[in-house]
Amino acid sequence: MRVCVVGSGGREHALAHVLGRHHDVVVTPGNPGIGGSVPTPPEEIEADLTVIGPEAPLVAGLADRLRSAGRLVFGPGADGARLE
Repeated sequence: MRVCVVGSGGREHALAHVLGRHHDVVVTPGNPGIGGSVPTPPEEIEADLTVIGPEAPLVAGLADRLRSAGRLVFGPGADGARLE
């Protein structure tokens, strides 16, 4: 399974590390300390699952846009993210 992890912080680093034990993981935008980091927007990455860590892209509706495109996403929609 190919997993796209969205974010660049410690939470995303930990997610990528654990998921990478059993899956092909790509992290966007990532950072130099996270293996598999690419500057490609998540909408352009072919992944079986997208995991969105930071609140800002969730509030901006990234999960909603990906779901509308038929993608499997872990993370709340914009309305749910605003509650947090």
